Formats: sequence, C-alpha cells, structure tokens
Amino acid sequence: QVQFVESGGGLVQPGGSLRLSCAASGRIFSIYGMGWYRQAPRKQRELVASISSGGGTNYVDSVKGRFTISRDNAKKMLYLQMNSLKTEDTAVYYCNTWGGTPSSPLSGLWSWGQGTQVTVSS
Repeated sequence: QVQFVESGGGLVQPGGSLRLSCAASGRIFSIYGMGWYRQAPRKQRELVASISSGGGTNYVDSVKGRFTISRDNAKKMLYLQMNSLKTEDTAVYYCNTWGGTPSSPLSGLWSWGQGTQVTVSS
C-alpha cells in the first residue's frame, strides 16, 4: 500500500509560479511511473504530466513548456514546477501512479490523497 500527501498549492495571479510536492509512503515508490493529475470543478480528473521510473517525462499539450515534473526516488517525492500559470490551470492537483494509459491497471493504482488546491486568479 502506498499513500500520497500533496502540498504546495495556493492562490496565484496569472503568470505566476507554484511548485507542488507529493510525499509518498511505502517502500516501492521508485518502481512506478508517476503522474500529476488535476480536477477542475465540474470536470473529470485528467493527467497533466507523467514521469516513468527511469525519468522519462510526458505532458498534456496545454501545459507543455510551462510545467516540469520531477521525482526524487531516494526521498520518495514527486514534484511539479508550474510556471506561467493561467486561469484554466485552476484545479485540485493530485499525484498517483501512471501506467502509460488511463485504462492501465497501474494508473491510479493507490488511493487518492486529499490533493492540493491551485487557484489562478487576478
């Protein structure tokens, strides 16, 4: 069993930056691909960035060039650096495993944490 605790969200003006952190419990964090997901009001949760166990990264088109995902396996931490934030980035952000496709049994493998609220507003 792995549990996640997200932090680092807040209120920021358009164009601002935030760095999200995800602390994972459990001993086997390093073997999983990981992702940052977000859920905006009245919308489904979506993956915005993923990182493989080997460090390869992928991003949804809407955040490419603005967001950077990284991980520290020794500390069992996942990060999301968000720059040039837009109002449409407003959402609750979560971390969880990513298995390559939404339907993979390795995607969203463990229980969802509380998430961290990101609000981009002037």
